[in-house]
Amino acid sequence: MEYHPGPGRNQLFVPGPVNVPEQVLRAMNRNNEDYRSPAMPTLSKSVLEDIKRIFKTTTATSFIIPTTGTGAWESALTNTLSPRDKILTFRLGQFSLLWVDQMQRLNFDVDVVDVEWGAGIDLSVLRAKLQSDTKHEIKAVCVVHNETATGVTNDLAGIRNVIDACQHPALFLVDGVSSICALDFRMDEWCIDVALTGSQKALSLPTGLGIVCASPKALEASKTAKSLRVFFDWNDYLRFYKMGTYWPYTPSSQLLYGLRAALDLIFEEGLDNVIERHSRYGHATRLAVEAWGLKNCTQKSEWFSNTVTAVVVPPHIDSTQVVRQAWKKYNLSLGLGLNKVAGKVFRIGHLGHLNELQLLGALAGVEMVLKDIGYPVELGSGVAAASAYLMRSTPLIKSRM
Repeated sequence: MEYHPGPGRNQLFVPGPVNVPEQVLRAMNRNNEDYRSPAMPTLSKSVLEDIKRIFKTTTATSFIIPTTGTGAWESALTNTLSPRDKILTFRLGQFSLLWVDQMQRLNFDVDVVDVEWGAGIDLSVLRAKLQSDTKHEIKAVCVVHNETATGVTNDLAGIRNVIDACQHPALFLVDGVSSICALDFRMDEWCIDVALTGSQKALSLPTGLGIVCASPKALEASKTAKSLRVFFDWNDYLRFYKMGTYWPYTPSSQLLYGLRAALDLIFEEGLDNVIERHSRYGHATRLAVEAWGLKNCTQKSEWFSNTVTAVVVPPHIDSTQVVRQAWKKYNLSLGLGLNKVAGKVFRIGHLGHLNELQLLGALAGVEMVLKDIGYPVELGSGVAAASAYLMRSTPLIKSRM
């Protein structure tokens, strides 16, 4: 399909993929090279070690796979589980739904707890499920940390506390695709066995890298897991790690150089500062939504996401109109409502390498769109609410102090 250009830059405010920083674009702007050359192991080792820092782990083994988050899901499941193993998981939005579908198609025995879209995981339900599993038939608890369809962030620390309180040996597998490197995530502290993300989210890279970290417990499980796996087999990677060449097949070398630049940007800013910045953006966006007189799809503040806000429109408005008008008139890309919330919500993504003024520009664009389609928004109301908060809460740029 032909792309229809517009003036200026496309304002990309979907919850991934996100804008790619100039430093990352420049790092990727290079010719192909021999990935068996002496230069590649140095780069490979540096990114494999440094990505563990964004997961906050010193004990896990990292894998960088030329795939998407969906491939990283499959890697997590097939390397740790055997066919017909029982999985406990929660279906609370489009992406948890898709992961459940993958689990079922991979021939696992999936115990699915359906949750109302807009709500997070009820820890009492998790506790009851684990306590009733006296024979420890549940081999894994699988959780989507941040469900981008509804803007819900689940309480991973609370989930770990429940698993520990029940003294249950199940593996803890977490989809951190839209959370890692933007939301508080502590792999070692929360004893997460497999965590994964994708390059196109908070890392601010193009799509194409599935990034997985596996705990020692997960690696031990992989030794006896009987699920078929070839492309995603961790053992192939581990063999090449020992050889010092790192790659069992051709890596995405340009993306690896981009990953190196992206990690450098994150560490320069400071990971905790990055997480705090996303917290500001989430709060500012929610203040804007409130000022517009609209509601958040997320039902309770404890589940609010700081990487995406799903905005509920009045019943007489089709949220698809909001997304289409934004793209057609203002070169602003917003997220559609998906599946059960299609036509009911539009989504504002606020993650990755962006700043306050970029976010305020997007919020101003949303206001104009709402006015265009007949919603009685007061122009400037959301921007004013967000601006007032950001003005008070935004620190000086660290490198310019």
